[in-house]
Amino acid sequence: MTTATTEKREFQTEVKQLLHLMVHSLYSNKEIFLRELISNASDAADKLAFAALEDDSLYENDGDLRIRIDFDEKKKTLTLTDNGIGMTHDEVVSNLGTIARSGTAEFLQQLSGDRQKDSRLIGQFGVGFYSAFIVADKVEVRTRKAGTAPAEGVFWSSEGSGEFEVGQVEKAERGTEVKLFLKKEEKEFLDEWRLRNLVGKYSDHISVPVMMEVRDYEAEAAEKGDDEEKKVDPKYKLEKVNTATALWTRDKSDISEEEYQSFYKHISHDFNDALTWSHNRVEGKLNYTSLLYVPGKAPFDLWNRDAQRGLKLYVQRVFIMDDAEQFLPLYLRFMKGVIDSNDLSLNVSREILQNDKTVSSLKTALTKRTLDMLEKLAKKKPEQYQAFWDEFGQVLKEGPAEDFANREKVAGLLRFATTQTGEEAQSVALKDYVERMKDGQKAIYYVAADSHKAALGSPHLEVFRKKGIEVLLLSDRVDEWLMGHLNEFDEKPFQDIAKGELDLGDLEDEAEKKQHEETDKAFQSLTGQIAKELEDDVKEVRTTHRLTDSPACLVVGEHDMGAQMQRLLEAAGQQVPASKPILEINPEHPLIQRLNTETDEARSRELISVVYEQARLAGGDGLKDPAAYVQRINRLLLDLAR
Repeated sequence: MTTATTEKREFQTEVKQLLHLMVHSLYSNKEIFLRELISNASDAADKLAFAALEDDSLYENDGDLRIRIDFDEKKKTLTLTDNGIGMTHDEVVSNLGTIARSGTAEFLQQLSGDRQKDSRLIGQFGVGFYSAFIVADKVEVRTRKAGTAPAEGVFWSSEGSGEFEVGQVEKAERGTEVKLFLKKEEKEFLDEWRLRNLVGKYSDHISVPVMMEVRDYEAEAAEKGDDEEKKVDPKYKLEKVNTATALWTRDKSDISEEEYQSFYKHISHDFNDALTWSHNRVEGKLNYTSLLYVPGKAPFDLWNRDAQRGLKLYVQRVFIMDDAEQFLPLYLRFMKGVIDSNDLSLNVSREILQNDKTVSSLKTALTKRTLDMLEKLAKKKPEQYQAFWDEFGQVLKEGPAEDFANREKVAGLLRFATTQTGEEAQSVALKDYVERMKDGQKAIYYVAADSHKAALGSPHLEVFRKKGIEVLLLSDRVDEWLMGHLNEFDEKPFQDIAKGELDLGDLEDEAEKKQHEETDKAFQSLTGQIAKELEDDVKEVRTTHRLTDSPACLVVGEHDMGAQMQRLLEAAGQQVPASKPILEINPEHPLIQRLNTETDEARSRELISVVYEQARLAGGDGLKDPAAYVQRINRLLLDLAR
């Protein structure tokens, strides 16, 4: 190839700024340049294939589209060659001298009708070429447009400063050759294995084969024969270094379960199989393909909300980023998979998504798709869903607070321990609870505690056990926060049985209600006495009919923070709003009846303190003065022994 006289031209001001940005701060990872150049070469091949649908002479008797990578350690050059559409002189000046111009926009404008659909394989990027200057002191381009004469080739060269050279060159093959003269410190990109790994990481699934000369150890061994000491020159062979098949672009009926599982392990680095997956291609307002997996085991950093997460993002089968977190809400951070879309707007680095309506629409669609997957798993394979819940249930409980639009859908996926079984395993769905509700029951009852055993032993459950009413037992740290955002399910409100006055409504008959009113009046004097004695510790004292075995319990005000949440905040060093609990006493308990008839003032004070402190302990709270409590219990025991 001989180059005619070249002319020097100034880059546009925007390009000068872009080049400076490229070299100094645009890309967080310099190896991205190879992805960009391969992507541009793939775009050129796709454009030629599309144009050749009407004029197959553009192939010039070579319809085998390909990309080739060559490297020369001595000359410190890395060369990418494609036999795609190529460029004319004017296109080179326009595309390589102007920001965000690859010719793609102009090409798409010429399409109409059904051809628009076919154009989805054509690239949409414009400035990736300039990323070459991150690793190169100088870049040379030789190109010829398909269908033109060899003498109409174009030469372009620049050192990434304010100027570039452009001229005519003789080029027999159509397409484009990009030669990078690498900086001294970038020798790593002259290593065969490094280049192969980068192609596999970023461009493994593009449709055009990427060819490279690789060391042929078998040929070297054959030439040596039995003489292992014999020196032979290194032998090379041309080999395809990408698979050139994107699994998610294939038809679902052509993909085996083993292939799906193998691909999951490849993208997730998980040794275990996925529980289930969903593979979908959508065409319409949005054009995208998604392949979503539900893992079988939780990763070690699941509870770190700041850890990297998200789907692998591809655009036109070109890898863009590993952890695209914009497409799923945080409570679904355990999901793995791939999304490949034609409609995304990327910024100039191709590393950050623009925050636009397309991203929002994709997030909505993929979130719904994920929740549908989980619903299907729960319905058709309940044992597998239980395994999923045991691993990821606490994360899913973050959903109602973070995703208002899908709050009811997420609620249907939640599982709880209940008094129905008494077991610690969270296996009861809200739908099952509602179906078992008693006639006249208007609310879904729950109690929250620091552990399952504490919840199961809560004195607040006593009347519910007596009447056979099922209660949810909440003991996860996230539970009370969850209930603060989950107001109802299936039009049934949630009610904390440890908050406010207990009104069982139609679950109590008129005779019971009348008896309760009479008992309340009979114990008015005692509740007043206790309230005066404990005025520093409780807000109110009243009789209750929620207890059958315990003498008393503490209740949180209707609009106050729950006791479990208060303890969690205090343990985390957070300031808790000042509030006092309500002490409810059981008028049917012998200890309360003894207290009601006690005439010794000192003994009354002792009994009141013991009743209050026992209520604190039963509710999961500690004592301000444990030693004083022990002394009081000992004195009462000695009195009984006399």
